[in-house]
Amino acid sequence: MPNIWINAGEISGDVHGGLLAREILRLCPQARLFGMAGPAMRATGVKPLLATEDLSVMGVTEVLAHAGTIVKLLRRTRRELAAQRPDLMVVIDAPDYHFRLLAMAKKLGIPSVYYISPKLWAWRENRARFLKTHVRRILSILPFESAFYARFGMEVDFVGHPLVDAVCTPEVMAIPPVPGRIAVLPGSRRRELTALLPTFAEACRLLTRRYPGLEFLLPVAPGISEAMVRNLWKGGPAVRLVSAAERYPGIRSCQLALAASGTVTLETALLHVPTVVAYRFSPLTYAVGKRVVRVPFISLPNLVLGAEVFPELLQDQAHSAALAAHLALWLDTPQCAETVRTRLRTLPELLGGGGAGKRAARIVLEEAQRRHA
Repeated sequence: MPNIWINAGEISGDVHGGLLAREILRLCPQARLFGMAGPAMRATGVKPLLATEDLSVMGVTEVLAHAGTIVKLLRRTRRELAAQRPDLMVVIDAPDYHFRLLAMAKKLGIPSVYYISPKLWAWRENRARFLKTHVRRILSILPFESAFYARFGMEVDFVGHPLVDAVCTPEVMAIPPVPGRIAVLPGSRRRELTALLPTFAEACRLLTRRYPGLEFLLPVAPGISEAMVRNLWKGGPAVRLVSAAERYPGIRSCQLALAASGTVTLETALLHVPTVVAYRFSPLTYAVGKRVVRVPFISLPNLVLGAEVFPELLQDQAHSAALAAHLALWLDTPQCAETVRTRLRTLPELLGGGGAGKRAARIVLEEAQRRHA
């Protein structure tokens, strides 16, 4: 019976961890799964020795502000790893935390696999050498990552993107977009909501002046209270909040979307919803990022497609009037929005065409069982 530790450091990683756990248990029902889990992993049957929600931070200053919590979590994790002695540890994304965890696991003699390989191609390329000595295998979900790691003499397993299967179900894709319905997707972290949701609300209010019949739909992320969302939305037009379970059908039913940069932009792209992307970092995080980030786009759909298919507005550009103007362009010229949808229909094949979870689960089980060979 393989004992596998799965570690998700943020909510988006927890979603991927839940999909991975489901496929592992389908292939090997007797597998024992435990680790740092969020709602998706817990619902799949992963025993939560630690909670992902305790570590959902992002950015330089944000990580510094939570340094005490992170140190305590690392100490707890080390104790649990030493007590459980899993056959394999799988870490998902969140490199700032997981690189420390990988070093711990190596000292304890626990082999590791990195799933959702960190975006080192965007910045901090030198960290690839750390992975070369600390993980058995890297499971990549983006097609261009293989060439990056090859520069460091490393081979990676491109398994495809798990969201292709999770998002593009026949039932969801059969839902037609409702004209005039716009999805509002301000992110899953409290800092993101605080920074973006009031601006999103104002952008939507500006739109309703020009288009009075618009409807707004806002999926509430796990761990975020509806009260907090409504408080930050004050001054905005009427909005319908939907649960996480209704997320994909809800987004698919929308004509357009306004979203924080992150995994959600890939979700909207796979659902064929033209999206205006916005983000605001802390001033220090943004200053550091401008110096070291080496990619032309911030959103995954644009990176995979190699063009700015989704408009990206960052920092001072992400103000309500600009966001409203970009959405208005698509409302005024439906043919422009249809051109975007045509580009988005090519994404699933570029991202592996489905089956990513099964491919990743087979590799994880293979590596876990090596310990008993």
